[in-house]
Amino acid sequence: MSDPMSPSDLTVPPYRLAEHPLRRTLADEVHARPYEPLRPPVRASHLAVATGEGPHAIERAHLQRLCARLGVVPPTSDGNHFACDFGAFRLRWERHTEFSTYTFYRSGGFDDPFAATAIDLAPADWLAELPGTVLVAVHAACDAVRRSADDMAVIFGGHPVVGSAVVGAAGQAFTDFHIHQDGFSRLLIYDLGLTPGQAGRLLQRLLEIETYRVMALLAFPVARELAPALTEMGTALAAIMAAIAGPAGETEDRALLGRLTDLAAQAEHRAVAHGYRFSAAKAYYDLVQKRIEELREQRLPGMQTIGEFMDRRLGPAMNTVQSTAERHRTLAARIARGGDLLRTRVDIALEEKNRDLLKSMNRRAELQLRLQETVEGLSVVAISYYLLGLVGYAAKGLKAFGLPVDSDLAGLIGLPVVLGLVALGVRRLRRAIGKRSGE
Repeated sequence: MSDPMSPSDLTVPPYRLAEHPLRRTLADEVHARPYEPLRPPVRASHLAVATGEGPHAIERAHLQRLCARLGVVPPTSDGNHFACDFGAFRLRWERHTEFSTYTFYRSGGFDDPFAATAIDLAPADWLAELPGTVLVAVHAACDAVRRSADDMAVIFGGHPVVGSAVVGAAGQAFTDFHIHQDGFSRLLIYDLGLTPGQAGRLLQRLLEIETYRVMALLAFPVARELAPALTEMGTALAAIMAAIAGPAGETEDRALLGRLTDLAAQAEHRAVAHGYRFSAAKAYYDLVQKRIEELREQRLPGMQTIGEFMDRRLGPAMNTVQSTAERHRTLAARIARGGDLLRTRVDIALEEKNRDLLKSMNRRAELQLRLQETVEGLSVVAISYYLLGLVGYAAKGLKAFGLPVDSDLAGLIGLPVVLGLVALGVRRLRRAIGKRSGE
């Protein structure tokens, strides 16, 4: 009996498949942003830095300088995720569409959750040179110590605290959503039986809620700034539509069409300038709601939950953003309809003008045809007159040769013949010309 194949033999098939060039990339995307398993007590510092949508080579080079400085393996040149243990702290970097996050972890017990933070262990000069601008900065702490209401008031600087039991009551999370004097907001987690995986996922969700909340709110100042301009454009459009409803006039319609074109250009410019921000705000807000749902919150006595806080504080701002975006889309559609209506009226007026012009041309053609027929009649008389003159000259010449020819009688006899032949010749000529024109 032969020996069974070893696991190493099973991993290498005896054949080779032609793989799609994106297969490995798409497979790795599922594992691009894994959570960090955590064993409380642990502290974390989280930064979300706005860097734009350009290449992230500068960020990776900055990480490589830190790795070279502390003697660890640097990140690869094509990844959007990097996690490394630097001894005193652990760093996790993630690249998103328009921002990057840096999360620092510090293990070990503590008395004051925010007296000594995880980011304090990172080089200060390296932190000062981070590419981009900081949008979110959070200090988080997780342990099993239950603190009194007075201690919580001191920890959160006297601000109202929001919190709830989470993950099936295996933990509790508290925050005040305020930026404290050190420039960081604060997040406190109680470990009431969290596994390392649960603790890591819980912290990641809470940090993502704060990050996506701020990213969604980036559209709120844009919406407030855009609202007066939309009101002004709506007033101008109403005046134009009222003028369109009045009597038509070529000069007035051209002026109205120019004003509508200017309004359409303004609407399109604002759509290009702010459309991405509004779309991104909706996507970020959906992520915030999804992450809150994943917390599985349970109310604590006398305390507002994170979900309720977001509904009351973030929800109205997002409604303003969405209503402004919808208002802009509606206004742009109304401008387009007004332009179509005015262009239709201008086209109808132009067609009527062209119709009148064609009628005038037809009348002129009829007059020209009648004049031409009159001229043709005169031409028959004129040609006949000259031909009869030639007949008379010929009769006189024959008489001069001694032939008994009466020139007057010859003219009388030749008159109907000449008229008939000339009329027949002119008619055949007209038919020939008409046939060629038809062809």
